[in-house]
Amino acid sequence: MSAATPPPLIVAISSRALFDLEDSHSVFERDGIQAYAEHQRSHEDDALEPGIAFPLVRKLLALNDGAALEAPRVEVILLSRNSADTGLRIFNSIQHHGLAISRATFTSGEPTWPYIRPFGAQLFLSANPESVRSALANGVAAATILPAKAPQHRHDQLRIAFDGDAVIFGDEGERVSREGGIDAFHRHERERAREALAGGPFRAFLSALHDLQAAYPPGEASPIRTALVTARSAPAHERVIRTLREWGVRLDEALFLGGRPKGPFLEAFGADIFFDDSQHNIDSARLHVATGHVPHGISNP
Repeated sequence: MSAATPPPLIVAISSRALFDLEDSHSVFERDGIQAYAEHQRSHEDDALEPGIAFPLVRKLLALNDGAALEAPRVEVILLSRNSADTGLRIFNSIQHHGLAISRATFTSGEPTWPYIRPFGAQLFLSANPESVRSALANGVAAATILPAKAPQHRHDQLRIAFDGDAVIFGDEGERVSREGGIDAFHRHERERAREALAGGPFRAFLSALHDLQAAYPPGEASPIRTALVTARSAPAHERVIRTLREWGVRLDEALFLGGRPKGPFLEAFGADIFFDDSQHNIDSARLHVATGHVPHGISNP
């Protein structure tokens, strides 16, 4: 790790993304808030099983190995719509699994997204689509991840994959494609190959992740590996490459798939999470890796 340590990467996450709370959530939907509260209190010493984002969080926190306690490289914040009372089980589960998460907000059913910015988080992961949309509308990179059991461990590296248009970049290209078709899109991109794309909702998070990654030696020794996994293909590749070059951001791998299903490629990459705006791509990816839907741009009116 270099001496020029960047500011910490801060990720906010909901309790349903971190842990498997589906049984408890079913009690809430079937029997109401009082039954849910009684269920959580009666099981507060029973540790929750890992949820879909648990491996990602564990790898993020592992980046703090060797860092001073007062200067972590990564911080994870818990944002929960539980009350402090019902949230005791969640904190007990955090301690049981040895996760270094100490900051949390419990809102007793009220929205959690207003607390993202005060915590300084660059990314918000939640199972609640409304919270995610509100966070995106307020300029925070956010994604909806579907609750599920934690995926199987594949690599010791933290591996994060991103779609391009409407995630890292704006949705300009998708709008042209929808209005004029693929030929119009390729013509548009050829004509603007040296004109940088606008940044999308995940540009700031990507930059923060790049700054953290740049503090480590490149290559296999780095604990972080990133990938762009896009439906673009030649000749629409050049504008993407030049844009990332202008931003000063390095992605370790770039997959220009020309419309091929993304899931098998993400499995081959071993992504801990993949972010995409298209529900069609999410449906392909989630069969193979943890996925985060970014409800942004023309694909998500």
